[in-house]
Order: sequence, then structure tokens, then C-alpha cells
Amino acid sequence: MDTLSFKTISANKNTVKKEWVVVDATDQALGRLGSKVAKLLRGKYKPSFTPHVDCGDNVIIVNADKVKLTGLKMTDRVYLSYTGYPGGQRETTPAVLLQKDPKKLYRKVLKGMLPKNRLGDALLNNLYIFAGPDHDKQAQQPKVIDLNSLK
Repeated sequence: MDTLSFKTISANKNTVKKEWVVVDATDQALGRLGSKVAKLLRGKYKPSFTPHVDCGDNVIIVNADKVKLTGLKMTDRVYLSYTGYPGGQRETTPAVLLQKDPKKLYRKVLKGMLPKNRLGDALLNNLYIFAGPDHDKQAQQPKVIDLNSLK
């Protein structure tokens, strides 16, 4: 038996094939959309997945302002932040974040689903979020993907 046929191939920065993917967020649940986008950013759907390498795709989310949250999460969930000054604790809800800037809500959700290290920060830079149906990444020729077909 040839033992070389069972050799595990580990991807590196030079051998990774990165693609551009468009995801439509219309009427998608935010958490389910986020977990599937996190897998796309990480590259877990690829057979050449390597945990310590950025082998994921560049993901473009369109219609970001049309996402939904189930139950009362839109108004009852509270995100806390701290300015660094005494009495500087601020709180906000997903409804306020979605109205002001949908990018901040998506980045907050996806940052929690990615690794908490330099790789996670690099993966988050591969995410592009647009509130409307149009995006400015047509030059990369992204392919449209249906998230309902992914597991």
C-alpha cells in the first residue's frame, strides 16, 4: 500500500483559493444567518479547511437592514459598552443598532462567532455589509449563494 496517498494536505496562504460570495439577508433570522456566514468566512465548507489559516471566502451581505430577530429580542436584548470614563456605561438594543448602522450589528454578532485571536480579526476584515440591494464589489464577480441550502 502506498502510504503517500493518505498524506494530509494542509493549506497555507499561497495555496488557498478564496472566492467572493453574495448573501441576501432578506427575512433571515440574524443568528442563523450569522452562524452560516461565520462558517463561510472561516472556510469550514471547503474540503481544504485548515484551522490556523485564513482559507475562507470574502462574503458580501446585501439587504442587511431587512434581517429579523425572533421573539422580543429586537427590543429586549441589551448590548452594553463602556467608554472608559466613570459613569460611562452605555446600553443599546439591536433595533437601535439596525436603524443607525446595520454594519455594527452584524460585526458584533459575527465577531462573537469567530475565533478570539488575530485570525478572527483578519477573518472579520473579509466581510462586506451593505444595507440595500446594491454593492460596489461587482469587479470581483461574486457568486450568489443561498444560505438555506447550506447546513
